[in-house]
Amino acid sequence: MGIDIGTSGCKAAVFNKYGEQLALSYRDYNVIFSGGNTAELDSDEVIDKCFDVIKECVLRVEPDSVKGLAISSQGEAFTAIGFNNETLCHAMVSSDMRSQTSLNYLLNKIGEEKLYQITGHTAHPLFTVFKLLWLKENRPDIWDKVKYFFCFEDLLQFKLGLEPAISWSLAGRTMMFDVRKHDWDSGILQEIGISRGQLAKPMPSGSIVGKVDVNIANKLGLSDNTLVVSGGHDQPCSALGSGVVEEGTAMYAAGTVECITPVFNKPVFTEELRKNNLCTYNYTMKDKFTTVAFSLTGGNILKWFRDEFGMQEVAEAKRSGVNAYELLLRDIGNKPSELLVLPYFTSSGTPYFDTKTRGIITGLRLSTHRNDFIRALLEGVAFEMRLNLEILQNSGCAINELRLVGGGSKSINWAQLKADVIDKKITLLNITEAGCCGAAMLACSADTKESLRELAVKWVKPLATVYPKAEYKKLYKEKFQQYNNLYKTFKNISI
Repeated sequence: MGIDIGTSGCKAAVFNKYGEQLALSYRDYNVIFSGGNTAELDSDEVIDKCFDVIKECVLRVEPDSVKGLAISSQGEAFTAIGFNNETLCHAMVSSDMRSQTSLNYLLNKIGEEKLYQITGHTAHPLFTVFKLLWLKENRPDIWDKVKYFFCFEDLLQFKLGLEPAISWSLAGRTMMFDVRKHDWDSGILQEIGISRGQLAKPMPSGSIVGKVDVNIANKLGLSDNTLVVSGGHDQPCSALGSGVVEEGTAMYAAGTVECITPVFNKPVFTEELRKNNLCTYNYTMKDKFTTVAFSLTGGNILKWFRDEFGMQEVAEAKRSGVNAYELLLRDIGNKPSELLVLPYFTSSGTPYFDTKTRGIITGLRLSTHRNDFIRALLEGVAFEMRLNLEILQNSGCAINELRLVGGGSKSINWAQLKADVIDKKITLLNITEAGCCGAAMLACSADTKESLRELAVKWVKPLATVYPKAEYKKLYKEKFQQYNNLYKTFKNISI
């Protein structure tokens, strides 16, 4: 079983030894916004719904057939647990930005360059360490009662009755973890005032943590011998579930946020990566490393268009049962748009972490057609991902194949657009739940002793490969240069 704990919901899926998905369950929950740059989850609700999806999946397979489970978890969010094992606060998720005021303290104490060399990340309020500092400074009533600080992987293990462990890849997203020594950094912990005993034990992904408590297992319908195996941060778990096991390949998650996650054979620390906010941390395979390149606008840009201008497609979808997105993507054509879009309809993500520059659409004429407009929006996001890939290539991290998963992988037209703009081949896969699949692979490998490479070949099957069209190569290269100039021109203009 693979369990995927996301920001808007949790999933559980059960796979057999051949990688065939036997059961899937999902529950959603709401992010709590209470003003002042807050974004939180009710941790008790999240765990209750994780238990719900586990129980529901178990009911759909043979009794006692789940041999092991692992957890794919969103990064950064933490929960404070008290001395009676009670939840002391909601979890501050990645988009909670109130810890901006806590950045300077740690930067002054340790230094930006040293922090990067230890953790592989550049300082940003999304990371756990700065959220903990905010809690210490602003909620001493909670801070003084804390027994443990857990991310969601280790929190669920704790609630399953185990002495929890945190995977190296998830620990890396706290910015308290030495990604080369694979351990909590004593200097960082000392500066923020917490002890190792308040954190879960770091373990490489795929390590056996223990067995589910007998009483809890009985309540969930699991056997008394169900293994719990360390999983990982959601992006590296999804990359593993996409069959990314060899250097030169990367997962391209085309969802509400677009994200590229490759695998490296060694840690890569360069000034180019640091200044462009492209991190280096542990992958879900031991002795492998990864980074995360992402656009926060991503597929949200198509949802925005559907909600604001796609009433015709929404109405047609209700009549025909065909998805509104499919209707929008059906007629985007195969020729480059005459428009150019800077897709900063939210904060930018990598490489700039730009929270101020707004989205821009240029080249509009009265002759501009609606479908050309849609294509240009999608091209803009693809140009942003191409920018990230070029930075990685300049740092010696060339990526030759992108393995596409997520909602965007359902449209061959959209996949072709991405291949043309980015100038890389894109592989479509048989996997629909990459995060759960990657976590289940880790659990299966720990149980059967098969290597992750063997499982990736067995479980993940390419369905099609989309190649960039040669006739558009020169034009998209020119448009990419224009795209880079567009950002340089408009980044200092405030609206």
